[in-house]
Amino acid sequence: MEIEKNNRVNLLFEFYQPLLTVKQNEYMELYYGDDYSLGEIAEEFTVSRQAVYDNLKRTEKLLESYEAKLHMLADFDRRTNGLQRLNQYINEHYQSDEQLRQIVAEIIKIDEE
Repeated sequence: MEIEKNNRVNLLFEFYQPLLTVKQNEYMELYYGDDYSLGEIAEEFTVSRQAVYDNLKRTEKLLESYEAKLHMLADFDRRTNGLQRLNQYINEHYQSDEQLRQIVAEIIKIDEE
């Protein structure tokens, strides 16, 4: 369960990172990206562990509120799942249609950039 939560927070951070403050970005990057402990972050910024913890929790809630309003992660998941199903369908029924396969490949690349 903890891994799923961390994965979700990391994905939300990827989508909404530009909307966060510099300090929120730094704390999130260190904690979730670089696997720093609360104590290590607190030492780095000369604050208490509780201050780091509170900042991270507030930022996680903020990321969830952005997602509730903007749905960027949910839309990305829906697009990805739809494209995977389309790609599978094409592979099963239209193996010889190279133009169709190329169009789908171009669409898939959009989210990878």
